[in-house]
Amino acid sequence: MPQKNHLEIPIEMEKVYRRLERWRSKRHGRSPIPKPLWAAAAAVAREHGLDRTSKVLHLEYNKLKGFVESGRRRKGTAKLAPQFVELMTSPPAGFSECIIELQGRRGKMRIEWKGMTAADLSQFSRMIMERM
Repeated sequence: MPQKNHLEIPIEMEKVYRRLERWRSKRHGRSPIPKPLWAAAAAVAREHGLDRTSKVLHLEYNKLKGFVESGRRRKGTAKLAPQFVELMTSPPAGFSECIIELQGRRGKMRIEWKGMTAADLSQFSRMIMERM
């Protein structure tokens, strides 16, 4: 890192610079920069700007920009909560079947009702009795 710019470089950027230099000194051939290093560089670029970060860290501007933007998209989508969640429950024990036969002046009616509870039968009976 150039001595004249040493005071102007933020500490976070300097740390990432050192990590990149250690990796560059140990790499074999033309192996790609590991994603954790790109992520660290992108975090610094979000705070201190793409142009400055790419120059100080000696990284390709457009590739760094891609990592910065992909990190922003992930952040935004992580905050989205489901708008609707359907909860399916199993029917409670004690369901029964019921056959109701009604006879009146106008004729007969037969209702076969499966999976009803005592509360359902009570409400249905009240509804019928009110109409009579």
